Amino acid sequence: MNPKNDLFLRACKNQKIERTPVWLMRQAGRYMKEYRELREKAGSFKKFYKNVELAVEASILPKKILDIDAIIIFSDILTPLESIGMNFDFKEGEGPVFENPIKSPEDIKRLKPFNVEDTDYVGQIIKGVNQKLNREIPVIGFAGAPFTLAAYMIEGKGSKDFKKTKTFMYNHPQAFKELLDIIADMLIDYLNLQIQSGADAVQIFDSWAGYLSPKDYKEFALPPIQKIIKNLKRDYQPVIHFTKGVAGFIDFVSSSNADVYSVDWMVDIKDAKAKLYPKAAVQGNLDPTVLYADKEAIKKEVDYILQSWGKDSGHIFNLGHGLMPDMDVEKVKFLVDTVKELSFKVRS
Repeated sequence: MNPKNDLFLRACKNQKIERTPVWLMRQAGRYMKEYRELREKAGSFKKFYKNVELAVEASILPKKILDIDAIIIFSDILTPLESIGMNFDFKEGEGPVFENPIKSPEDIKRLKPFNVEDTDYVGQIIKGVNQKLNREIPVIGFAGAPFTLAAYMIEGKGSKDFKKTKTFMYNHPQAFKELLDIIADMLIDYLNLQIQSGADAVQIFDSWAGYLSPKDYKEFALPPIQKIIKNLKRDYQPVIHFTKGVAGFIDFVSSSNADVYSVDWMVDIKDAKAKLYPKAAVQGNLDPTVLYADKEAIKKEVDYILQSWGKDSGHIFNLGHGLMPDMDVEKVKFLVDTVKELSFKVRS
């Protein structure tokens, strides 16, 4: 059964739309009082995203509070890595920290085969959201891209320069490609589980791709993404490919064969449209820090993006990255309302 509001799905497929659909990366997060209350109930971040009931409640908060056009499930990109033997936890102020990071090609051999049943709770969250919202709006599943996940596995935590990852890649290129391939195979099963569970679309987050040169992106990061997209078992469900910091080689990115490309604020939306549309739809790309400014500034930036895209379909309004924990809910709601109001005017 298609969602009642299928505006987002129509935009993904360049079909006729009456206004621009809008949802936001990290739309369920600590900037919401209700989210913080749910997280406190859970006790820890990991327990939070593994608790189906609480994760469903967190997922639907943006519909209740912001009235967005699509729900992205509440989960984490690292979720499937536990199944292959990567042990990690989340430390306050530090993010994810791995007990057993990969330091040598031999460490790749100790990884366990992925068991999709280990992530069954993610499928249950998708089913729960669809049930709770009575298929009101589309539900988006997601995964981290192979390069981004490999970077976490090798660094052992977040990084400002990904020195360990890139050193490993240059010293052991074949082993690094084998690791990316293992992750790609895992993500094919993981995303297929989400689609089978009722996800209307899936997004692949390549948050750290911008740390690669164009040559290295094309050689290492792109092939596993192409493999994933090629092997997803889907009917109508579009694939969104999000990469951060790749304005200089968006042409390479666009050969991943995704249906939608989500772009950050470092590329002008006009340029993104010229390079990607109508072969694919485009998602983005407001700089999230605009939301710290006053409402007039927010409105001005929203208007620029909408006017730059124009009347064509194929645009989903989003941020160039995620919402931050200290943002003001009222301004986020103002952003969503402004997109709806101004996009009607642009199309009239």
